Amino acid sequence: MSTEPRNIRDVVRFLRQRGELGLDEIFLERLTREQVLRAANEARAQASGEASGEASGEAGGEASGEARRGAQAERRGVPARAPDHGTARADASQPDDVEISAAQVDIAGLEYSELASVADCCQRCRLAEGRTRVVFSDGNPQARLIVVGEAPGANEDRTGLPFVGQAGKFLDLLLASVDLSRKDSVYICNVLKCRPPGNRDPMADEIELCSPFLKRQIALVAPEVILAVGTFAAQLLTGTNRPLGKLRGSVYTYEDVPLVVTYHPAALLRNAGWTRSTWDDFQLLRQVMDGS
Repeated sequence: MSTEPRNIRDVVRFLRQRGELGLDEIFLERLTREQVLRAANEARAQASGEASGEASGEAGGEASGEARRGAQAERRGVPARAPDHGTARADASQPDDVEISAAQVDIAGLEYSELASVADCCQRCRLAEGRTRVVFSDGNPQARLIVVGEAPGANEDRTGLPFVGQAGKFLDLLLASVDLSRKDSVYICNVLKCRPPGNRDPMADEIELCSPFLKRQIALVAPEVILAVGTFAAQLLTGTNRPLGKLRGSVYTYEDVPLVVTYHPAALLRNAGWTRSTWDDFQLLRQVMDGS
């Protein structure tokens, strides 16, 4: 689209025409987030009105379904700090497909609510196909400490919250032992936001595609200290491939933030012999937070 449309109705007509022709993705240059969303909503409203006129007997059910899908599309939303162009998929028969994909967004420029919305509709890797819910975070976004785990499990995928179930209860106990809690002073997230099938280990390409979300979360929360639990979180944030047993016990830095690593609570449930080492790691964490 080489010239800026005169108004939003021009954009709506343009999207409808391309949908009727069966054309795929387009770029809308020099449009703000608000303009793109307004065009999408008007296209959706027009399509809904036409459908109700053609089949009045089904209007009630279709309208409620359209409203639900419209809310989902709006929740995905184009970020307020979008670049000078947006991307929309034009399809008059499926107007709720108008969206900006996570792969096309500059994640490093997003604010917190925008980042969560983009993550919620992310299709960057294969894990999106099998997830129930995106597991973005839990805890206080103004926390002193960020705990970074590896990936969601079955309970997390079901609830949309990280570290629930027995491993989550164990983590809460470990945090309480050094006077911390996810309610007040801790923010919790994972390297991956979607559950790997069968709780398998994260793959290298999945980590690469998902880690920009984690990097931005850390930048926005701006914690005093980071705690990485588990091999994949520890290796990603320390930038090394050393075994976790050789990484723990030292203080590292990630983007100038002190970083402590330890075993994952789920691993402790299987290997009670690591509990004392983990206790020592949490005492080290407390010392770093206290500045000693």
